[in-house]
Amino acid sequence: MSMSSDFLVAIRIAVRARFFLFTFWLFIVLVVVVLMAAQFSARQPATVALDIGFSTIRLLLPLGVVLLIQELLSREFDRRYFLNSLAYPRPRYKLLLGRFAAVAVLTLGLLLAIALLLALLVGLISQGYAQGTPVALDHHYLVSIAFFALDLLLLTALACLLAVVASTPSFVLIGTFGFMLVARSFAAIIELLTRDASLVGDAENYRAGVGLLGYLLPDLGALDVRMVALYGSMDFLPADWPWLLLSSLAYIVALLALAVWALQRKRFA
Repeated sequence: MSMSSDFLVAIRIAVRARFFLFTFWLFIVLVVVVLMAAQFSARQPATVALDIGFSTIRLLLPLGVVLLIQELLSREFDRRYFLNSLAYPRPRYKLLLGRFAAVAVLTLGLLLAIALLLALLVGLISQGYAQGTPVALDHHYLVSIAFFALDLLLLTALACLLAVVASTPSFVLIGTFGFMLVARSFAAIIELLTRDASLVGDAENYRAGVGLLGYLLPDLGALDVRMVALYGSMDFLPADWPWLLLSSLAYIVALLALAVWALQRKRFA
């Protein structure tokens, strides 16, 4: 069985696992949240709606990633489906990379669809009131979505690694979301302590301890470049954005390499 066969099998499993039902409810949640958020700002409804829409995407799409990984990898080992899928004379890594590719394609496809829906909603909201600083739904919007896509790919690679090494599917959810929360917040905590050292006792040592995470974790918070679309300016991109993209891609490759190594050494009972 080739890697493409694993990819197609994974797509069929995802469809049977009601991935499109999850997509439907995600669309409903986005529509409700965005339309309600627009009502809370009389002067900048489109900006508030787009901001809340981005937050909804960054919160719920990782949940979709975890659910797919649990269905395609964790349950593969939990229900002993590997007795069939790994019975063919082929390397184990083809199974892993085929499933990763399927999750990545489904997730990025869902991201593009929900980004289109969000753009349509914000465009309709913008027609009702002309803001002094209109949102940018052109190439600035595409740049923001591209950075979000890289964030999702990195979380997908991490979830694959956790699915291989974890003993229970629930650990994939806990580990992925724990990693996501820490990686998205540690840089903001360091910046906050730099501005106001009175927030905690012994702020210098605390900041140094949190700063060590920068050597171990990718800065997912820096990948949140929604300000580019909210205010239509590339000046809101991080100054070191090429290095940020390169380091994130390298982290994805490293996580997948670890997952392949762990699967090769995994002993099945």
